[in-house]
Amino acid sequence: MSFTTDPKPPHTGEIRLETPRLEDGHAIWRLAREHAKTVDVNSPYFYLLWCRDFAKTSVVARSADGLCGYIIGFARPDDPETVFAWQSGVHATLRGKGLARRMIDHIAHADPRFRYLEGTVTPDNTASENLLRSFARDHGAPLKQMPFMGAELFPDGHEPEALFRIGPYDA
Repeated sequence: MSFTTDPKPPHTGEIRLETPRLEDGHAIWRLAREHAKTVDVNSPYFYLLWCRDFAKTSVVARSADGLCGYIIGFARPDDPETVFAWQSGVHATLRGKGLARRMIDHIAHADPRFRYLEGTVTPDNTASENLLRSFARDHGAPLKQMPFMGAELFPDGHEPEALFRIGPYDA
């Protein structure tokens, strides 16, 4: 399987939302590294393991041109009604076209037990904040925003992460 930096042509046609497969790990890593503006890029090994162990609470967006978006998430171990959207990325050619919203809806309804959606957002990540706010608004669900991880907890100047908790929403 060959991976290129930029698909030719830019992602066009139908975009399907699918459960990630192990072989998607490399493409997710590449998308995080090259196209996602505000995510911390993890090792390729991490993304491969995520696709294996957390595929049911994650999603990839795929066009005929290849993988063009992802959200990796997990069910909170101490709160099985909550899905945590941990990282997302959308190819630059598709940003602002509603793909991230389709993907967040997908993982929020991946399991009928889910009634809450959580995510963390740095102060400069308005796209993720807007995404979570639109999900809460469109589902008529309360949104709580609270300090979560202060900058002092991170190495090398990472911004603080605010926690957004949405719900309950209808499964």
